Amino acid sequence: MKILLRLIVLLVLFPLAAQAETHTVEMLNRNDTGPMPYAPDYLVIQPGDTVRFVPTAPGHNVASIEGMMPEGGEAFVSNIGKEVDVTFDAEGIWGIKCSPHYTMGMVMLIQVGDTAATQADLPESLPPAAQTRFLEILERHKG
Repeated sequence: MKILLRLIVLLVLFPLAAQAETHTVEMLNRNDTGPMPYAPDYLVIQPGDTVRFVPTAPGHNVASIEGMMPEGGEAFVSNIGKEVDVTFDAEGIWGIKCSPHYTMGMVMLIQVGDTAATQADLPESLPPAAQTRFLEILERHKG
């Protein structure tokens, strides 16, 4: 009976675990969108998915932006130069930054769930270069 119960539990839980995906985002010094980008700079994922942030050059990290995460989301920050996996459970729009290069506009958006980001998701308190980069990202990813 115990074996049957374990089998049932595995069959029920395995499809849930199999649905979650891991997405990779690179932290770059430059690409075709300009200096200090994340690639991709707009990512659409589902609740429970994980994003692996990979610094391809030294000096980068990843952190949530205060005031740019959904209700129930937990703030995070990685160590500089270290790869990190972050699981996103809270649905909504997440603003992401590289702490050392935030004022240079090193930012990205993560859409968790089905609601796309809009200009209304951008707080007025953003550094000018971050605001400009976010607007460029939104323009490229209009749906």
